[in-house]
Amino acid sequence: MSEQALGPFERLVRKLRMRWPLSEADIAAIQRLPLHIKSVPNHTTIVAEGARPNQSFVLLDGLVCRSKATNAGRRQILSFHVAGDIPDLQSLHLHIMDHDVSSLGPCSIAHVAHIHLRELVTEHPQVANALWRDTLIEAAMFREWILNVGRRSAEQRMAHLFCEIADRLDAVGLAHGGVYELPLTQIDLADALGLSAVHVNRVLQEIRGRGLIEFQKSTLLVKDAAGLRLLGEYDPLYLHNDPAS
Repeated sequence: MSEQALGPFERLVRKLRMRWPLSEADIAAIQRLPLHIKSVPNHTTIVAEGARPNQSFVLLDGLVCRSKATNAGRRQILSFHVAGDIPDLQSLHLHIMDHDVSSLGPCSIAHVAHIHLRELVTEHPQVANALWRDTLIEAAMFREWILNVGRRSAEQRMAHLFCEIADRLDAVGLAHGGVYELPLTQIDLADALGLSAVHVNRVLQEIRGRGLIEFQKSTLLVKDAAGLRLLGEYDPLYLHNDPAS
């Protein structure tokens, strides 16, 4: 099946094909899922902690994050999600959301009812395997994020984060010669990296000064990918983009 025929789930199918071998019938079944496409404004909660969703959403375009907040309202971003991800897939089996999922910049999403997702994975076990592998890879990413925030320097944290996002956007065809659309504020970066916004500004200046990146107007330009990876101690093994890994 050509990418031109993949429709709104093009990025999802591209990613799942990297996760597990899928037949044409599997891909066609994904494309037949009943969906409701919705535009989401910037900084909008899509699924709130405590909700009991009866549907999950596929991110079609844009960037979203998972986050939790302390009682005092201090936010920790737990992960970023790019087009092709299903950020709230766990609600298929964990019935109460234990964190928020919110947009970072305008997004387009496709809601799919849980009943249809259950039918899909029951009738197409290879799709179930692909989604299961995808869930395990998300767990690997969480482990890497814990290491990143807990043990790396501020410069290493930021370099590692930029490397990860760049690789994930590359994987779904959203890279343009080392340029990536990344609608993140310095506050968003601070909440993801466990830093203050003032510290984030200093770190960005430091990495820019090394000639590794430019980051402005929601655009990341990676000028020296090898240098950025070296600074961030970045090893993409945890993303398991190779099906043999």
